[in-house]
Order: sequence, then C-alpha cells, then structure tokens
Amino acid sequence: MQIAVLALQGAFIEHEQMLQRLGVPSFEIRNREDIEKPFDGLIIPGGESTVQGKLLRELELFEPLQEMIAAGLPVFGTCAGLLLLAKEIRNDDRTYLATMNITAVRNAYGRQLGSFHTEAEFAEIGLIPMTFIRAPYIERVFGDAKALATVDDHIVAARQGNQLVCAFHPELEDSASVHRLFLNMVQNRQV
Repeated sequence: MQIAVLALQGAFIEHEQMLQRLGVPSFEIRNREDIEKPFDGLIIPGGESTVQGKLLRELELFEPLQEMIAAGLPVFGTCAGLLLLAKEIRNDDRTYLATMNITAVRNAYGRQLGSFHTEAEFAEIGLIPMTFIRAPYIERVFGDAKALATVDDHIVAARQGNQLVCAFHPELEDSASVHRLFLNMVQNRQV
C-alpha cells in the first residue's frame, strides 16, 4: 500500500509523519508527473482551500484527481480537504473537486482565535481527541454520505463510500485512529 499526500500547501508533512509512524509508505503530489506514480489512496490536508484549489487547476491536477476520486480512489480530506471535496459550500459560491455529498460551512468556528481542542465520539472508533483550527463544519450530509462525528450539534466528520472527511486535524494528535480507519478503507476499497 502506498498513500499519496497532496503537498501544494498546508499541513501535509504531519500526515506524512503519521503514515510513517504507522509504517505506511507515502509520497508527495506536487505536480502532474507525481500522479503517474502508483498509489492506493490520497490525503488532502488542511491549509487554505482557495489556494489549494487554485494550485490544483494551475498545475493541471484538478481534473485527473477529480476523475480518480469519482472512479473510487480512496481519499481522506482534513479541514481544507473537506472543503475541496464538498459538493456545496454554504458561505462560498466556489466549489472545488465537489465529489462528496456534503454541504460545508467555511471558517465556521471563526478565525485563528476560534481554534480549540475537544474530545468527541467518532463512529467506528470511539472517543478521540480533536483539534480545530479555523475549521469548517458540515451543515448537512445527503445522498449516501453519513455523519461520523458531531461537536456542539455540528457534523465534523463524514464518510461516503471511499471518501472520508474531518473538520479537525487528526494528524496533530497522538492518536492514529482516524488514519487507521482511512487505511482500512484503502485496504477494503469499495468498487
């Protein structure tokens, strides 16, 4: 198994470190040639979704990655990655990859000062730590998307087939449980 990590901007190194801790090889996607390498799953990190979306288009990564995800490539988006995968963003008229049946709210918890840490139940895992940094949340799931975790009555994690998203940053925690869930999804990829 090899996981690709989108490394255009944001917290990609922390995901690579988590994968290394779990003994899973990874590599960075920085340009069009990188997606020619074989990989079994993709992580889209937190950061700035508008910058990542712009770079995806400029580097001609947007359409190939969108097609791969639509064809069933397992993908895990955290924070900005959630926004890139959302079909709808309530407070933004832009959409990006738009492969997941969720409506997201950008910067829902406010600016940097609105960042916080908590613990909450996560379906299939149990109680886990969650760090939110200028985080979005999911206003609604529809179609075959399912909510996996809520904080203060807001959905903060969801899954749809081979797609997993979190509004928080599991790569910043000691717990590797969310990454293990994603790796399990990769191993048991739904066709």
